[in-house]
Amino acid sequence: MNERLVKLLEQYQTRIIGQEQNLKFLLTALLADGHVLIEGVPGTGKTQMIKTLALLVGGEFNRIQFTPDLLPSDITGSKIYNMKEGNFQTLKGPIFTDVLLADEINRTPAKTQAALLEAMEERQVTIQGETYRLSELFFVAATQNPIEYEGTYPLPEAQQDRFIFKLLVDFPSLEDETSVLQHVIVDSIKQEQPTSLLTEIELAELKAEVKQVTIQAEIMKYIVEIVRRTREHDGIQYGASTRAAIAIAKTAQAWAFLAGRDYVTPDDVKTVVRPCLRHRIQLSPYAELEGTNLDEIIATLVGAVPVPR
Repeated sequence: MNERLVKLLEQYQTRIIGQEQNLKFLLTALLADGHVLIEGVPGTGKTQMIKTLALLVGGEFNRIQFTPDLLPSDITGSKIYNMKEGNFQTLKGPIFTDVLLADEINRTPAKTQAALLEAMEERQVTIQGETYRLSELFFVAATQNPIEYEGTYPLPEAQQDRFIFKLLVDFPSLEDETSVLQHVIVDSIKQEQPTSLLTEIELAELKAEVKQVTIQAEIMKYIVEIVRRTREHDGIQYGASTRAAIAIAKTAQAWAFLAGRDYVTPDDVKTVVRPCLRHRIQLSPYAELEGTNLDEIIATLVGAVPVPR
């Protein structure tokens, strides 16, 4: 693995305890030029995960708390008339940053949720007919609470599809939770802000290297076969789209790069396939009544596809 990335992951895992896999997934998504949807109960360190990542990659961090009364202009910005100078001025919103945390994104109506779509897909924002470019580093991490749905607005499928990964954050183990207490209560005085280990230019160079990771035709066919199986399974009402196959391929390249390889293996695909698919497929009503686990269905689908040699 790249030496800078090794140090970055070491610092990351020192500060965010018990989430090693998710931390690697976050870095994978960033290197693959994607965005991440994070689902987890309150108090499990989701905000700290994103804020620490922003600091480590040298990016500016903004957080938006999504609420039912939030307007699109509260995210993107607006134009106001300056009476003193006699012209309109643009006030840019918090979306103009490098790393954006969209906290509890499902607590705001679809119209406001949609304000993120253009930014996430095209890295640009339009304010009253005028278009502004966003940072090349622009990365969105949106969170949602899985246990309280009253007063929420579920993300439309089209918006969920814009996220390259959906990560699940669970409670830590006994050992990890004890380490967190030690870290926060006992060591808090010694704790310093993490220092930036990458510049924006260095991160752009790493992203370019990820795109050069070889993905053979057999691996691409393997990915497509997995995605197509989601459209044929009895327990799935709506299968994954071609964008899902693209997401699997891109993140498999990034995962291989983090492993220090310049080629993708079937194991790389198997690692990234669940976070890539779990928000892109919808269970049938029968499967939901049966309490079917979505990740288990994905694992079954992947196991049924012959692995390329």
